[in-house]
Amino acid sequence: MDQENAGMCLLRSQVLLLGALIIALVASDAANAADLVPVVKLPPAVWNWSGGYIGGHVGGGYGRTSFSNPYGPSIYGDVVDTPVFLAGGQVGYNWQNNDWVFGVELDVSGDVSDGTNTCLAASGFIVSANCKAGPNVFATGTGRIGYAFGALGHTLAYLKGGVAWQNNRSDVFNNFEGGGPQEKTHFDYGRVGGTIGLGVEQALTPAWSVKIEYDYLHFGGPSVATPPTVQDPPFAILPANTTGLSSNYHVGKIGLNYHFGADPWTQRSDAPLYAKAPAGAPPIAYAPGWSFEGGSRLWLSRGRFQWNANAVPLDIATGDPDILISRLTYHGLDGLSGDAFGRVDSPWGIFLKGNIGLGRFNKGNMNDEDWGLGPPFSYVNTISGQANGRFTYYTADAGYDFLRGANYKVGGVIGWSYYEQSSDSRGCVQIANPAMPCLPPGDDRVMGSQNTQWNAPRLGLSAETMLSEQWRLSTDVAYLPWIDFKGRDNHLLRPTTTFAEQRGNGGGGVHIEGVLSYFITKHFSVGVGARYWAMWTKKESEVTCTGCGDQGITIGTQFSKFSMERWGTFFQASYRFD
Repeated sequence: MDQENAGMCLLRSQVLLLGALIIALVASDAANAADLVPVVKLPPAVWNWSGGYIGGHVGGGYGRTSFSNPYGPSIYGDVVDTPVFLAGGQVGYNWQNNDWVFGVELDVSGDVSDGTNTCLAASGFIVSANCKAGPNVFATGTGRIGYAFGALGHTLAYLKGGVAWQNNRSDVFNNFEGGGPQEKTHFDYGRVGGTIGLGVEQALTPAWSVKIEYDYLHFGGPSVATPPTVQDPPFAILPANTTGLSSNYHVGKIGLNYHFGADPWTQRSDAPLYAKAPAGAPPIAYAPGWSFEGGSRLWLSRGRFQWNANAVPLDIATGDPDILISRLTYHGLDGLSGDAFGRVDSPWGIFLKGNIGLGRFNKGNMNDEDWGLGPPFSYVNTISGQANGRFTYYTADAGYDFLRGANYKVGGVIGWSYYEQSSDSRGCVQIANPAMPCLPPGDDRVMGSQNTQWNAPRLGLSAETMLSEQWRLSTDVAYLPWIDFKGRDNHLLRPTTTFAEQRGNGGGGVHIEGVLSYFITKHFSVGVGARYWAMWTKKESEVTCTGCGDQGITIGTQFSKFSMERWGTFFQASYRFD
């Protein structure tokens, strides 16, 4: 878990660094605005952000919920990683004094989230639990302070902070106890916390503006009941206790605001017209004709894959698919990939875009947890290293820019995404139960391999704005409403070689990325960005195993749940043809 925590801290640092870089760069551009050559002569009036506004937003990111262990320090787990997709609305008011803008804002989001992990694993001789956590509502009330810059102050870089509220639905299920009724606890609570964030908002017309924002939310949690559990040896019933919760989230958003008191159909009077721009004009976001931009990216990322296996047969053993007999978690999968991307824009606002990539990794671990093996109530957890890792991916989208001008474009997208990952597991070290040894120390043989394939439709928003004559900020947020998953797990060192065929669907996912680009010339740019991608199936996904009963024998269906994440920073170079 130290490696996993380090990865999360690294990603948080990268996101904060990117946000700080945006504000630093745009502030620098504001200081040098006098040196820039305008495309057309601008009217003397200065844009004013004062007044009320209302709008909507979509976004996504990830969270972490921590569970304390009343039975002592855990040997593994206690932190639930939770992908989140959100959509909602905001209302606010601004006051402007010279270039400084002060404001207040209230926003509310409905959330789609999914997360589960082992908790309360104090010993290999105690039945540990399967903890689930995920928000379904966020609400924040914040103050904002920002600086307006650029031509006529149409761009606003801001910081925000204030109070936040979440409603979190969580469960603690004892894992397989060898038969009989299973103990579980469900809780549904609201909690007040805090939030800080930063963003950039761009005036599109006198009535409309688009914002790109990063928010960090933190919540201390309540103390909630845990179910009684079993210890053996020595045999004992450990009574019900309590666990304390805390959670934090990192979220990126695209928002669109309508400002009261302005004609919603009036264009900005200073918006440069591409057709009248001189030959040496700076780059723009939207051209009236056809345009194409393509390039390549280098993505430094970390991956995670989890397979939760339910008790078999489900209806006899437990009646609840959240109670596990086994869980495989592949984590710390640090990889490097390259991808090519492109976008074609038409004169009518219709566009096509996509990317395709290939990567490799030779880092990370796989934790194989089992309940009910050997002694009736033992908990087994082995670690295997990862090698020969590889992943491929692509996205393909079609969209329409319903708001567009020379300095901006905002559009809706529909498309498809694909992700495939494979790796080998080497070595085996037991960390929980000494009664269940694994391979001898130093034995680094390949224990098995795992292949996963994910397909999903995409629905989302794509936004791009020119912060200045050389700096561009772009972002995409997509919700994946349905997942098709196929995988194969191979065990190579059992008395008979076994393989599990895995199929799943339903569930959901989120894909979000943003990039800040600098145009070295009118057509060539370089940039830095961040990407987060998560998918999960419903918990009734199916697995059949060949060789588990005996050589060549396929056993009946086992219900399972699958999830994946990959996140990190990328660097890009691109060229645009107008």
